[in-house]
Amino acid sequence: MNRLDLHLPSPAENLAADEALLDSCEAGEGGATLMFWEPATTFVVVGYANKVATEVNVAACEKKGVPVFRRCSGGGTVVQMIGGLNYSLILRITETGPTRNITAANQFIMEKNRAAIAGLLPGAEISVRGHTDLCLGDLKFAGNSQRRRKKFLLFHGTLLLNCDLNLISEFLMMPTLQPDYRASRPHEIFVTNLKLPAEQIKTALAEAWNADKPAPAPPTAAIARLVTGKYSLDSWNRKF
Repeated sequence: MNRLDLHLPSPAENLAADEALLDSCEAGEGGATLMFWEPATTFVVVGYANKVATEVNVAACEKKGVPVFRRCSGGGTVVQMIGGLNYSLILRITETGPTRNITAANQFIMEKNRAAIAGLLPGAEISVRGHTDLCLGDLKFAGNSQRRRKKFLLFHGTLLLNCDLNLISEFLMMPTLQPDYRASRPHEIFVTNLKLPAEQIKTALAEAWNADKPAPAPPTAAIARLVTGKYSLDSWNRKF
C-alpha cells in the first residue's frame, strides 16, 4: 500500500484531497493508499448530511472567525485543530472480501486500527464503540466515516492527540444523533486526548496497513478543481 503525508496549506485543500484521491483510484489512476494530514488552524467540519444550524454553534464560530466546511462522507461534526491527526484510507472494494459492504468494511478497518493503537498503550482499554468510534475506556478519542464508489472506498477519521478539547464545546452543539454509549454526556466529559505523538500513531497505522511505498504526488489539479467548485463555496459547505 502507498503512504502519503500531505502538507497542503488550507482546510479546503485537505478536505478536497480525500475526494480527489478517491476519484483518482476509481478512475484507475491510483491504488490503495494511507494518507495523513494535520490541521494547522481551527475549523469545523460537518458530515455530508449534517445540518449546520443544529450541529454547529454558528454564532461562536462567526465571533472567533472559525470557518465551517462540509466533507464528502457521512458521520458527525468535528472540530479540527492543532494537536489532531487525520488519516485517510483508500481501499479497493471486493465482492467477497472485508470491504464488500459498509458494515463489513467498518468492522475490518476499525479492528485493525484499534489493534494498532492498542499496541502503543499496553494495558489500556482501547475499544471500538458505536460502530466507528475509538475509545480509551469510555472516552472517545477518534471518530471515523466512510464514502464508497463502485471500485474503491474512502475511510477516514480524526484522532485527538494533544488538542484543546474546550474548543469542541465552544464551537459544537450537542449532536442530534448519538451512540448509546455516549449516554448524553456533554463534549467535555465524552472525549479525551490520546496523548501520543502524531509520528508514533502514523508509524503504527502504516505498519498495520503495510503502507510502506511512497505514494505518487497527490492529484493537485483535481484538488484545485474541487476547492474552487465545491469546498470553498457556501453552496456546498452550508447546503444543509
